[in-house]
Amino acid sequence: MMKEIVPAPPAHVRNEAAAIQQLFHKNVVPSYARFDLTFSHGSGSYLYDVGGRRYLDMGGGIAVNVLGHAHPAITEALIEQSRKLIHVSNLYYHEPQGRLAEQIVNLIAPGKVFFCNSGAEANEGLFKLARKFGHDEGRFEIITTLNSFHGRTLAGISATGQDKVKKGFEPMVPGFRHVPYNDLDAVRNAISPATVAVLIEGIQGEGGLATATPEFLVGLRRLCDEQRMLLLMDGVQDGHFRTGRFQSFQRILENVPAGFLPDGISMAKSLGGGFPMGAIWIRAPYADLLGPGTHGTTFGGTPLGCTVALKILEVIQRENLADNARRMGDHLRKGLLDLVEKFPAVVCGVRGLGLMVGIELAPDLRNLPGDASRPQSGRVVNLLHNAGLLAVPAGANVIRLLPALNLKQAEADEALKMIESVVARLAT
Repeated sequence: MMKEIVPAPPAHVRNEAAAIQQLFHKNVVPSYARFDLTFSHGSGSYLYDVGGRRYLDMGGGIAVNVLGHAHPAITEALIEQSRKLIHVSNLYYHEPQGRLAEQIVNLIAPGKVFFCNSGAEANEGLFKLARKFGHDEGRFEIITTLNSFHGRTLAGISATGQDKVKKGFEPMVPGFRHVPYNDLDAVRNAISPATVAVLIEGIQGEGGLATATPEFLVGLRRLCDEQRMLLLMDGVQDGHFRTGRFQSFQRILENVPAGFLPDGISMAKSLGGGFPMGAIWIRAPYADLLGPGTHGTTFGGTPLGCTVALKILEVIQRENLADNARRMGDHLRKGLLDLVEKFPAVVCGVRGLGLMVGIELAPDLRNLPGDASRPQSGRVVNLLHNAGLLAVPAGANVIRLLPALNLKQAEADEALKMIESVVARLAT
C-alpha cells in the first residue's frame, strides 16, 4: 500500500468539511460521485479548500475556467453590466448579444448564432436543426460515434455512444445510430433513407481524448455533401481556443487546404468562463431554419452573460492565449512523454491537442489503492489530489488535464512534478 502523501487535516478542518458535505448529503440529489474535497475560494490556477490547503487546478472545472479562478476582468464585467442590465428576455434586442454573435461568426465563418445556457442545450439545438432540415423528407436519424458524449438530456444520452449514461432511462429517444470513431466506412454503411446528419466531437472529451484524423473530417464533409446530410460538431469541451484555435477542427485541419466547414457547432463551457452559457453556430445556408416559434430559451444570451463572454474573448485575444495553449500544451506533452519513457508500467501514452491533454494509464496497475470496483482513472486522480493537483478522469484509463488557457510555465512544471511524484510511487 502507498503511504499518505500529505498528513491528515486537523480536527477543526475535518469538522468544517464534514458539515458542508452533510448539507449536500441531506439536501442535494446524489447524482454525482463527488471527490472528498471541499473548496472555499480560488485565484488564477489555484483552488483552496476550507482548511486553506492549495491545489493546482489542472481540471479547470472540466474545461470551463478558461481564465482561471476569480479573474479580475470577469469580475469587473459582471459588476459593470449588472449595474445596467441583467436580463430582458429574448423578446427584445440588446447590444451585447448581437456583438457576441458577430464575434463568433467572425471566428468561424458566415452564419448565425443561437444562445442558450449549457452544452446539453446547445446539442439539443443541433438535434432540432437536423430534424427541421430533414422533416419534409421524413429524415430524422443522426449518426454519432461510440465513446462520444453529448449531454445528459434524454436526447443527449440517446446521442451519446456510452451505455453507462443510458442505464435506467430506457427507452431511448429514437433516431440515433452509433459507429466507431474515425471510421468513415462505418459512417457510410450506417446511412439509411432516414439519415439526416452526422454529429461528432473533434476530440472526445469524456470518451478518453481520441482525436479526429484530418482524413476522417474531410471524408465526412464529402460524404455529407454527397448524401445531402448536415455535418454537426460538438465543440462544447474542445472548443474556445483550447486546442490553440477557436474550434478543434481548425487546429486539426490547419495543414489541410482550406474549404472544410461543419454546418453547425455546439459550444458552452469556456464560452462563459464559469458563467453558464451555451451557443450554437449555424452555417449560412441553414441559419434561418429555426425561425420564430421553433426554438427558444428564457435565459439564453442575457446581457450579463454575453458581456462576460465578450470580455473573455477580449482577454484571450489581447494576451494571445491561443498561442499560449499551444506552447503550454506542447510543454506538458513533452514532460508527460518523458514519464511514459521512464515509467511505462504506469503511463503508456499521451493524447489530445493544446491544453486538452490526456494521460493514458497502463492497464491493470498494481499497488493502486482505493476501491478496486472503481475505474483506475478515478483512483489515480484521488492520488493526484493528495499530491495537490486537480485533474479529471476520462473513461476507465485516461486522466484529463484541462487547465486555464493562461497557465504559466512554472505552473505547468509544478503539475509535471506532482504527476511524476504519483507515477513514481505507483511504479515502485
